[in-house]
Amino acid sequence: MLKPNVHYADLKESYLFAGIAKKTKQYLEEHPGQKLYRLGIGDVSQPLCPAVIEALYAAVEDQSRPETFQGYLPECGAPFLREAVAAHYARRGVTLSPDEVFVSSGASDELGDILDLFDRSVPALVIEPAYPAYVDANVIAGREIIHLASGEENGFLPEPPRTVRSKLIYLCSPNNPTGAVFSREQLRQWVDHANATGSVILFDAAYEAYIEDDALPRSILELDGAKTCAIEICSLSKTAGFTGTRLGYTVVPQALSRDGMSFNAMWVRNRTTKTNGVSSVIQKGGAAVFTPEGQRQIKEQIAVYKKNAAVLTGALDRLGIWYTGGKNAPYVWLKCPGGMGSWEFFDYLLHEIQVVGTPGEGFGACGEGYFRFSTFGSPADTEEAAKRICRLLQ
Repeated sequence: MLKPNVHYADLKESYLFAGIAKKTKQYLEEHPGQKLYRLGIGDVSQPLCPAVIEALYAAVEDQSRPETFQGYLPECGAPFLREAVAAHYARRGVTLSPDEVFVSSGASDELGDILDLFDRSVPALVIEPAYPAYVDANVIAGREIIHLASGEENGFLPEPPRTVRSKLIYLCSPNNPTGAVFSREQLRQWVDHANATGSVILFDAAYEAYIEDDALPRSILELDGAKTCAIEICSLSKTAGFTGTRLGYTVVPQALSRDGMSFNAMWVRNRTTKTNGVSSVIQKGGAAVFTPEGQRQIKEQIAVYKKNAAVLTGALDRLGIWYTGGKNAPYVWLKCPGGMGSWEFFDYLLHEIQVVGTPGEGFGACGEGYFRFSTFGSPADTEEAAKRICRLLQ
């Protein structure tokens, strides 16, 4: 008899988002017509910028004419987009060859698919609180998971463990859910640790565009030695509003190898075996993000979300509530007031002021007693939510 992947049975039920949906649905059924102020969802609210829309329209028109019609593109990405991404890194002082850049349909897909490169005997180290997909993808793969606790005492930015065992290391900076950002020195410790132990860092840089402090690294590849120990996974979802359009890129350095095997060459073979690449239309839209006009326009959109963050952190400052994130990240991670638990605080906000956030417990045990606000909502809703929070908690 065919045997299924039994590791799916090891997955925990997604109580976080299912629980939020259930509670909000029940509340609205009991209070019909009541407006909710949603600060929990990680989706963007601003539309694609004009430069991207113009490029998408032009790309669709190209598909309507025999002389410009585009069929299959190279599985690893169109040369024009790989070159645009490499040039984007070069402007920030990181030298990449276009063939080190792989176009993807988004960071979430890559975070799961990239595990194909590593033997299942290699454990995965995940810093908690953590984006749930890090854990679930490794559970499905049957991989051992090492949970590294973090907390308020280290700003949710822990140091590398003292163990010398080789492992996959998940780092996300700016972090989801905590909004914490590694300093250059803190990230240096992780790069040195990975090189010393033969580990490989999977660096999730989905929110790098929100870093406004030039002293903070936007890419792990800015650090010497990172190309021999790190793979960087990026997304245009929160950078340029591609959550529904789906586009990202992964950087696999040529210098990264283990046991004489090149991870770059392995990833080429993986992509050419398992995918037919990303739509040419979407890649043309993505290339527009990296033009001068595209960069100007997406920065204007990001400024909307950063203003939302300032509104929320300003409210927390007035209330004297501890938090991290907000300034260099689109998430605000706060300590629940009055010693409340994460779900207790969720219920309190929902029923008293109709504000919906995300309980920290859903991101792992270290998140209990903390709460996440997203800054991706509309400015009007964010302003109203902040006022209601201040009235309730002052």
